[in-house]
Amino acid sequence: MSMDSSRYHQLADAILTQITERIDDGELELDYEQAGNVVDLECVDGSHIVVNKQEALSEIWVATKQNGHHFGFDGERWFDKRNGVELYALLNEAVQQQGGEIIDFS
Repeated sequence: MSMDSSRYHQLADAILTQITERIDDGELELDYEQAGNVVDLECVDGSHIVVNKQEALSEIWVATKQNGHHFGFDGERWFDKRNGVELYALLNEAVQQQGGEIIDFS
């Protein structure tokens, strides 16, 4: 689904904010650093999950220890363009796999 730049930034920024707020609200050893359009999550095992905006494609990209994922917006949710998995579901699972911690980003 194509969207204008303003709408994309509004939606993508809300995702990055949601991620950092959930981490701030949780009592986890999960840490993050945000620099511009990138949020770098550092798991307790030292591995990283990187979430970043890809404005040119109107996507959100996520890099985990297992794989890289490109998420598009279908008008209701952000989904992995390869396998259809919802963004927050993937992040929840990645944090559990890499850091052994449970968090619900949604």
